[in-house]
This record gives sequence, C-alpha cells and structure tokens, in this order.
Amino acid sequence: MAKDLPYLATNKNVPTLFEKIAKAKIPDAFTMKFLADTIGLKGSNDRQLISLLKKLGFLDNAGKPSVEYGRLKNTATARSAIAEGIRKAYAPLFEANEAAYSLQNEQLKGLVAQVSGADEAMTKLITYTFNALVKAADFSQVQAADESSEESAPKDEKQREDFTVTARRELDVRQSGFNPDFRFNIEIHLPSNGTEETYLAIFNALRKSLG
Repeated sequence: MAKDLPYLATNKNVPTLFEKIAKAKIPDAFTMKFLADTIGLKGSNDRQLISLLKKLGFLDNAGKPSVEYGRLKNTATARSAIAEGIRKAYAPLFEANEAAYSLQNEQLKGLVAQVSGADEAMTKLITYTFNALVKAADFSQVQAADESSEESAPKDEKQREDFTVTARRELDVRQSGFNPDFRFNIEIHLPSNGTEETYLAIFNALRKSLG
C-alpha cells in the first residue's frame, strides 16, 4: 500500500530554518507570523516548513513546540534530534530499508517510488526534501542507541527467564510443604571411666572441628 511521505516544493531554506530556530526564543506557538518575522522566511513556499516541523515531531497539531523542539536549541543534540524526527516522519522508508539515510540519490528515488507509489515528479520532491533534512542530521548517535538496545535485549530477556525459573522453583517448594532447611544431630558417647581432662579434651576437639 502506498504511503504519504513529507515533501517541500522547495527545500533550499531547510538549513536556514534549523539555524534560526537554534538562535531564536522558543515561541508559544510556531505561527506563520513567527516564521516570517522571527525566523525570517517569508516566501509562500516557506509556509510548508511549519507542516514539516509537525511531521518531524517538533510541533504539535496546534503549532506548539514539543519537548523535542527544545533539543534543536542545543548544538550537542540538534542534529541527532533531527535524525530522530526524520525516522518518525519517514518511517515507511526505514521500514523498507533501515539505512535509507545513507542511500545514493538514485537508490533513494527507487525506494521512495516503491514505498510511496508516487509519480516521478512527486518522487523527486520527496527525495530532495529527505536529502535536505539528512544533511542537517546526525544518525550516528541514533544508530548507536539502536544497536545498544538490541544488544541489551537478549541479556534482559535471559535475566527475566532466570528469575522466572527461580521463582517457580521456590513456589513449587512452598506448595509441596518441603522445607529445605537442614539440621544435624551429633551424638557423643563419653567413656564412663574418663577423667575430667579426657572430657575437656573431647569437647575442645569437637569445638575446633565445628568452628
């Protein structure tokens, strides 16, 4: 089934958008007025950038900045935040190819056409928009986080299985009424004609053996 993928009529101002967002104050709502007056993008095609930010997860449906929008203000997190946004907005592409962001242009166009079912003109717009966003993103941290999660999953599952087995054994023991505690009864036969020194020697030897 064909999927709708975000696109812009022109993507030349994508770098400018993120550069200005990093510098400007976070608005109560990201409106066309804010886009024009504060960000400085006043073209009619630039209005599509607001819809794009919503699809990337940086704005809610009312245009209010999300928590992820705040990451765009930090140079240490902005590029990885954009990468995560791309993966959300273009999820069908990544479902078809997890390394979609690293494809060459012709390979990406083929993937977009396959997933979207769009005509050639629309396929180009989607591809160009995707590539413009990828240039502003850093997928290395996102990829590392995914790999770390995958590596830890089997370990966590093994720990859960071990815990379950142990819990079941303990439950079986309690239900059976079997008490696994051990007690030792030691009998000592003392010579009837022994002296006090003999008895003391026996008890001292026993204390050392059990200590």
